[in-house]
Amino acid sequence: MNCMNCGAPIGKSDYCTSCGFHVEVQKKIWQLSNTYYNLGLDKAQIRDLSGAIDLLKRSLKFNKLNVQARNLLGLVYFETGEAVAALSEWIISKNIMPENNIASEYIERLQQNANKLDVINQTIKKYNDSLQCCRKGSEDVAVIQLKKILNQNPKLIKGYHLLALIYLKKEEYEKARRILKKAAKIDKTNSTTLRFLREVDEQTGTITSLEPRRWAFGLREKEEKVSGNQSIAYRTENDVVIQPPTFRESSMAATLLNLGFGFLVGACLVWFLMVPANTQRINKAANEKVVSYSNTMATQSAEMNKLQEQIDQSEETVASAQQQIEDAQNQTSSYENLIKAYAAFQSGNYTSAANVLQNVQADLLSVDAKEIYDSIYKSIQSTMKNNLKSQGEQAFYAKDYETAITDLNQALEMDDSDYEVLNLLAHSYRLDEQYDKAVEIFQKIVDQFPGTKRASTAQKYIDNGGKGFDSVGQKNSSGTGTAQTQDQTGNQETVSQDTAEQSSAGDTADTQNTGETGADQNGNGGEA
Repeated sequence: MNCMNCGAPIGKSDYCTSCGFHVEVQKKIWQLSNTYYNLGLDKAQIRDLSGAIDLLKRSLKFNKLNVQARNLLGLVYFETGEAVAALSEWIISKNIMPENNIASEYIERLQQNANKLDVINQTIKKYNDSLQCCRKGSEDVAVIQLKKILNQNPKLIKGYHLLALIYLKKEEYEKARRILKKAAKIDKTNSTTLRFLREVDEQTGTITSLEPRRWAFGLREKEEKVSGNQSIAYRTENDVVIQPPTFRESSMAATLLNLGFGFLVGACLVWFLMVPANTQRINKAANEKVVSYSNTMATQSAEMNKLQEQIDQSEETVASAQQQIEDAQNQTSSYENLIKAYAAFQSGNYTSAANVLQNVQADLLSVDAKEIYDSIYKSIQSTMKNNLKSQGEQAFYAKDYETAITDLNQALEMDDSDYEVLNLLAHSYRLDEQYDKAVEIFQKIVDQFPGTKRASTAQKYIDNGGKGFDSVGQKNSSGTGTAQTQDQTGNQETVSQDTAEQSSAGDTADTQNTGETGADQNGNGGEA
């Protein structure tokens, strides 16, 4: 025992002779550690492995440097089939005391027998696979796997417990009892083993005895019996008379009967001995194939999932790269158009600058480039508006209402007070059968030009739901019918004339027939 302060050997005194450190508590702690080690050794000797593990852990809790307790704990672990835990304890012990340590011999023996170590590793992996099979509901496969595990590693307590638990679930209590008795031979006081045995006893009503059976063979008197085919010897006065056995010749029928009986017995032996063995062999081979196929399928499924993840990541990378390329192309195109617009603006060609500036995406520009864009935009905003207005008007007359709506909306964003833009946009929505939006634009005309012919004409469209005057019920001057047919066939001509008049007369001529002409032509059909 060495001082925990300076490492010097400790004598009988309560103080260290080297540094004067008070070591009385240290002595008591080490004494408790040795006491628990002795108790654990006693438990291990009577095969109480669970109790020995608990006491040895307590010993190491008081003194982690107790090499003997650590080595014994490794042996107990190895005895219960926990080779990994045993090897861990021996390695720690070897690191604490590298020389004259029996743990080195244990590790060397285990490493020298590479086959045994590999078998232990395989049994641990198969045990984990059996546990996964149980969680997935494949108890039959788990039973086959556990039987193979226990044949290879008959000391694995956890394997016995899992197999017994499966039998308990299937209500095969006698099989569970036999498995648990094998586990009790390894560790007598294992709490899990005893708890499962108590469950078996409650279900079967029979108490399981863990004591070994003792057979008392009594001495029996052997009686000598003389069969009919033996000689009989008896004494008469001074002579010994030997009577020979009586010879009886068997008949042919008896011989045939004996032969037939012998063949029958032989056939029964063949049936009851060879057929079950052959069936068991076939079932065993089938179960091994099932386990092999299950392992192969699990491995292939894992590989497929991994490959699928790689494919998904690759697709995400490709999509991201394509998006970056597209953004870069758009940004390059925007810069090129901005340069062209700036050159046209500097040369005084505002119309060309406005046309090119429409293709510039301002949100992709840098701060400095955005300032240049804003300055050009403010200078040629009216030119851009007129260009968009002209494009929308041309698309409207070409009956390309979708393009007209797009261009006119852009022009409206630049100037929302232009009646011609509002009127063309409203009729574009109406002719494209987007009546709700047509009503919305007509309402803007009413709000911006109150008390004018423009407002009254727009109000008529609003009252009819943006569909024109055909369903209002007005008749033409001849009285031959409604103007529905004329409105459907003459929409383009009416709006064209209305727009032409407004363009020539100007936006301020509210007293002229600018808005009224279109209304009358659509509604009444004859007054124009």
